[in-house]
Amino acid sequence: MFDFSIVTQWFDQLLRQTCGLGDFWTILIECVLVGVLILVGYALLAIVLIFMERKVCAYFQCRIGPMRVGPWGLLQVFADVLKMLIKEIFFVDKADKLLYIVAPFLVLVASVGTFSFLPWNKGAGVLDFNVGVFLITAVSSIGVVGIFLAGWASNNKYSVVSAMRGAVQMISYEMSLCLCLIAAVALCGTMQVSGIVEYQTGPWNWLIFKGHLPAIIAFIVFLVAGNAEANRGPFDMAEAESELTAGHHTEYSGMGFGFFYLAEYLNLFVISGIAATVFLGGWAPINIGIEGFDNVMNYIPGIVWFLGKAFFIVWLLMWVRWTFPRLRIDQILALEWKYLMPLALINIVLMTIVVAFGLHW
Repeated sequence: MFDFSIVTQWFDQLLRQTCGLGDFWTILIECVLVGVLILVGYALLAIVLIFMERKVCAYFQCRIGPMRVGPWGLLQVFADVLKMLIKEIFFVDKADKLLYIVAPFLVLVASVGTFSFLPWNKGAGVLDFNVGVFLITAVSSIGVVGIFLAGWASNNKYSVVSAMRGAVQMISYEMSLCLCLIAAVALCGTMQVSGIVEYQTGPWNWLIFKGHLPAIIAFIVFLVAGNAEANRGPFDMAEAESELTAGHHTEYSGMGFGFFYLAEYLNLFVISGIAATVFLGGWAPINIGIEGFDNVMNYIPGIVWFLGKAFFIVWLLMWVRWTFPRLRIDQILALEWKYLMPLALINIVLMTIVVAFGLHW
């Protein structure tokens, strides 16, 4: 497995020794370059996910999806982006203009922040702190503030109702998300994202294999709670078109609406990426203890493994969205507080027993 830290160390030495730059300029150039790469990757993944969503939706509804703009409709997303960029941005009368402007940026900052924690390959993690799992949950919670501010600042009763629904739903399901991550941390013994992936290298070492039943339960609960956290169907009650029009971003136009639209799809990938990292080994290949097979798997780049696992989970969540009907808000909250959170709490006890008595592989 190629270690990408070799490339980053070479580039750092190039700036320091060959170019003769000091610490300040070296760090500045590296931070700017990493920031540009994050934003480019963020935008490219959004384009892929939007196109994928439309085609998956069409498949489940026995349609062919967008086909007119470009071959197989590949340029439809670019046409939509262009249209959104040239749309007029207007402000609502009697709205809180400061909060109205800030809200989309808060949602986008939360999405980009959590996106930056994803480990793409060995040695290719952008943010890799020793309390990485804790920071992921902390940064992602900023999005709740953005959604609530968007509804409140719009001076629209439908947006306010949507913001209240979205806030209470996201705050509720964050409990189950955190409990599932705590179960994984208990097994791995570290909160560092790279450490969690390193723990899963080796034959049958992915957490869903190594952690037995508690890890599988945590994985399933995490997917359900993550789907709700991203406001995806069947948990998209905050954007119920039949009663709340577009929800908390009803009064937004142009790129103000575009930020919410962009963040929704990237939150889907972030949830899938975290699930793939914590429970499916991230960039770690699947090894089964057979030398020839394992050697072949190890030749596949880590980024291919990570993206393959993440997009597999994305496809599963899209399948769920276009299969199940939208839940009522009382059903959404009952699912969390009556079923998922108690199950996640019991699962932590099971995981503690597994770790304490060494019942894992």
